[in-house]
Amino acid sequence: MITEEQVREAIRVVEDPEIGISILELGLIYDTEIEDNNVKVTMTLTSPFCPVGPFITSQVEAVVSSLPDVGKVDVDITFSPPWDPRTMASDEVKAMLGLW
Repeated sequence: MITEEQVREAIRVVEDPEIGISILELGLIYDTEIEDNNVKVTMTLTSPFCPVGPFITSQVEAVVSSLPDVGKVDVDITFSPPWDPRTMASDEVKAMLGLW
């Protein structure tokens, strides 16, 4: 059975191509849910008009779908709450972005 930790680790390789940082470390992944081997990923983008949004969501779907025993993968985009790197990004990313 797939775990949320395995899903998050798979997503870790997906980077925001504009800044070259993992979307997981940026804090763009809000939630992962698993039910009967189907996975729902709730995430946001750095802005509502992010030009690479479709690329990022397709990458998330691809890496999660590649995990063993995963059925359907849904990627749900939300902007509530709005992404704020000062509170949502990892400490390492905050340091990289100069947000200290």
